[in-house]
Order: sequence, then structure tokens, then C-alpha cells
Amino acid sequence: MSYQVELKARGINPSPRLTEYIDKKTLKLERYLGEINTAKVEISHNKNSRDVNDRYVAQITISGKGFVLRSEERLDDIYAAFDSALDKIQRRIEKYKGKTYRGRGDGASITNYENEIDMEVSAEDSLYQIARRKKLSLIPMDEEEALLQSELLGHDNFFIYYDINSNSVNVIYKRWDATFGIIETEIA
Repeated sequence: MSYQVELKARGINPSPRLTEYIDKKTLKLERYLGEINTAKVEISHNKNSRDVNDRYVAQITISGKGFVLRSEERLDDIYAAFDSALDKIQRRIEKYKGKTYRGRGDGASITNYENEIDMEVSAEDSLYQIARRKKLSLIPMDEEEALLQSELLGHDNFFIYYDINSNSVNVIYKRWDATFGIIETEIA
């Protein structure tokens, strides 16, 4: 196996049987996609969930050169949540393998060109408290590829990407009528 499974647990103490089960099943993803570099599984238990079916959450993220695929499921049993998330990631792998990605037009591969956004906001300067901070690597792509990537990552509401046609950072978002909108940015 060329990668190891990173297991992170929140609010739950995973038994050795559960840990072994998750490792064994996640390592089998290599059968579907051989270029996996990292596989992260996060399981959590929320006792105070309003809905009983949302108590256990299983999230799987796999990444390799040029792709990141993610799935998440919430159910009333941790094994069922993990199995359902695993099924979803397998479907996303099949969809990813079916698509071919184009280059940027200058001969360079999309995977070789990454821009990182790091939003620097100190807690003292803000009236609001920042609960979570993420770093995003932007890969140049067109609108069609951005829609596909947002679906593969499970970002149902919005997706941020670098548009190769307009040379700007854009946001694709899902509208109330199940269509999509694009926010095109420019420096004021």
C-alpha cells in the first residue's frame, strides 16, 4: 500500500475493531484509484444532535496529484455512516476517472500551477470571532471543471476557483431554484 489511513475521532473513542474495520475498508480504495497519496477519515459523535439520525458523522477525504475527493454521511450508527460515506467516495472516484482534464493552454499541467490564499485577519482587528480558518489551493480551471470539482468535493452550496478565461478568482454558488450562479471578482 502506498498510503496510510489517518483516523481522527471526536467525541468517540474508537474500538480496535472499528479502527481495523476503517483501515481495511479505506485501503481498498486503491483498487479504484491507484494515485491516492493520503486518506483521512474523521468520525465523530454528537450527543446533542436534534435528529437521532445525525448523531454519528463519518467523513472521508482522499487526495493525490491534482485531485481531492471528499464524502460525508450522518447516520445513527457509526458503521453505517462510514459504509455510506465509503460508497459515496467510490461513486465520486468513478466519476472522477471518467472525466479528463484539459491543460491551461500553455502546455503546463493544471496540477503544476497552484495559488494559495491565506486570509490574514487577527482576532483583535475583528468584531467577530473566527471559529475556523482554512487554506485553499486554487487550481486554474474553467466553469465546467469548477462545477465538476464542487460536486466531487461535496461542496453543494458554493465553490471557489481560479478562472483560466478571466484570470480571476470566482465563486460558483447554487441558487434557490437549483440553478447555479457565478460571482466574478475584480480588484476595485
